[in-house]
Parts: sequence; structure tokens; C-alpha cells
Amino acid sequence: MKITGKNPKVSFGNVLQQAAGYYTLRFAGLFNYPIPRRFAFGIGVSQRKFLTKNFLSIALTVLLIFTINGKAAAAGLFGAPQTVSKEAGGLNTAIGYWYHEDTYTNGADHIIRQNEIYSQVAYGAKNIWEIYARIGVSDLKIFDVFSSADTSTTTDKNNFEENWKFFGTLGAKGFYPVNKTFGIGAFIQGTYYFSNFTDDVAGVSYIKPFTTDLKVKNLFDVNFGVGFQATVPYGIKLYAGPYIYYSEAKVSLSANIPGLEYAAGNVTIENKTIAGGFAGIDIPLAKGFRLNVEGQYSDRLSAGAAVSYTY
Repeated sequence: MKITGKNPKVSFGNVLQQAAGYYTLRFAGLFNYPIPRRFAFGIGVSQRKFLTKNFLSIALTVLLIFTINGKAAAAGLFGAPQTVSKEAGGLNTAIGYWYHEDTYTNGADHIIRQNEIYSQVAYGAKNIWEIYARIGVSDLKIFDVFSSADTSTTTDKNNFEENWKFFGTLGAKGFYPVNKTFGIGAFIQGTYYFSNFTDDVAGVSYIKPFTTDLKVKNLFDVNFGVGFQATVPYGIKLYAGPYIYYSEAKVSLSANIPGLEYAAGNVTIENKTIAGGFAGIDIPLAKGFRLNVEGQYSDRLSAGAAVSYTY
């Protein structure tokens, strides 16, 4: 069903159902937004006004679902708030690299470092919304996790290292253009690592040699943020904004070793800082290609770049 009026821009397909004088917008049973019939057919529905009014609640609903599920599918760039897809609607793809540092805590703090390579496919339309998915591989390094607090225990190394495990990312963003130059948007993005990260450590504890392994399981993160964008000459987009995020993993040693921080059984570690800021630039190159460079800072600095192609 198509709704027209003074602003004949909105087509909700067959997702509107009549109910007691209202038409209700439903999405996958997650939310219901009643639109009065007099508004829908009298003065028209403005798509921008609808998104402006409801995008935050929609995004928070999705954020809550991700958090409750615990397997939120956010590795890589957030990107500019505005989609790079064609206005009529279409795909864009990208390949990217992300260098990530953060501090995780459970009693003691440990710095983690990751190098991530990923491929992305996205669909967006009307210069205001986009959904995307990524698949990639990542390493993981945790500093000083094998350092012993007991002088009777020594280890052959201090740092945990594991290479190239697969992860998946899902994300969505919406954008409201204030004018031709400035706009504001919001996004939600989450990542889940499909495999365990594992590393072995050997040493001597109270004169007895030992070998054990540390596993990092069910690593995930979820991010929600707001971005401010300025489009400058030559189609370059500058953007920046704040974000909040949560990341968690289960950590366990295969055997209890005196002096080592983690013991047999699952211990939950999580990010130390829940808020940060990001800034980036999106530059058109040639024949549909664009370069996106971005930095993020919460407890530590992360940065990366991606090259996209619009079909």
C-alpha cells in the first residue's frame, strides 16, 4: 500500500495493517508504530520526520535484542552516517582493515590488540538508511596474561597470542540531512567471533614443570552511536561523534596453576570503558570507488581504512 499526500515519498509496501482508525507499522514483531489515518491520508507522511522521530527507539530496540541475546553480531569502521549507495537503492561492497586496542578487566586490567581484515556487503537507499554485514578474520593478543604473581611459578612467556579466527558483523544506520551540507545519523553495529582463541603456556611451578592452555570463548561486542556529518567540496564527507559499547568474553585455563590469574572454569572479562568517540573521512576516488579512513578512541586508540565500491 502506498501512502500519498503533501509529501508523497513514503511507500511501506504491505507492512501497514488497519487497526481501529490507525495504520500500524510493524517490523518482524519487534515494534509497532501507529499512524493515525487522518495523518496518513490527510496531510501525508514525511519519511524524514518519521525516521527522525522513531529511529532512536528502533535502534535502541535492536540494541536491547543484541544485548539480551549475548551474541551480538562490531569489528571495523563505523563509517560515515550517510549511506554511499545510490539514492534509488542499491548495493555497495567494501574490503577493510582494522587495528584495534582496548583494555579488558576482571580484577586486573589487560590490554588486548587485534588486527582484522574483512569484506562487507551493504544495501542502502534514499541517502538515509543502510544495512550491512561483514565476514572477516582476526588475531588476538592479550598482554601480560601469563605473568605469574607467585615467585615459585615461572612461565616461558607473558603474552597470549592466537591468529586468524573468523568473525561476523551486522550493522544498520540511519541519516537525517539537516541541509545540503550538514546531517546527523545514528548506527548500531555488533560482532561475534565464531571460534575460540587458544594459546599454550609452559613453565615450572614449585619445582614441577607444567603445560596448560588458555581459551578465550564467545568474544562479542556491540556498539551504538550518533554521528555528525559535513559534506565538503568534491563529495568528501567528514564525520565524528560519540558512541557507547559493550564487549565480553569467557576466559579459562585448562588447569589451575598457582600464580596465574585465571583458573579452570569460565571467568568473564569485559571492556573497561563503555564510551568513546570516533572521527573519519570518506573520500570519493574514481568510477564508484571510495576510501574511508577512521579512528576510534575509548580507553585506547583504534584505527583503520576501507575501500568501497557502489554498484
